[in-house]
Amino acid sequence: MADFNELTKIEDRTAEFDPADAQQNKAMGILAYIGPLVLVPIFGAKESKFARFHANQGLVLLIANAALSILRWLFGLIFGWLSWIPSLLLVWPFQIFCVVLCVLGIVAAAKGQCKELPIVGKIKILK
Repeated sequence: MADFNELTKIEDRTAEFDPADAQQNKAMGILAYIGPLVLVPIFGAKESKFARFHANQGLVLLIANAALSILRWLFGLIFGWLSWIPSLLLVWPFQIFCVVLCVLGIVAAAKGQCKELPIVGKIKILK
């Protein structure tokens, strides 16, 4: 199992990508981090390695946010009106962390960089 330092390491893989591809697909990279808009680069920039890199990370974050929303809903079913307590302690910190990761991804995409996000950057869904 990987240690915490390995999970939180931000690996810059920009050198592996074509600078012209990055320049041409910055907008697609940015859209990848805006919730369901991740579908735009997935289907609209299939040939761009830069867009696919960011779409993969955006898709992982979208799935994580969906899981957190389901968890918050389950807390509502289980705890009723007191569901805000476990949500505040367990779900909200992770959702804030996801927002921070989205911002990091947007900044990297806008700069034409391919930096793996901490923790989720190692997860590969798209090829």
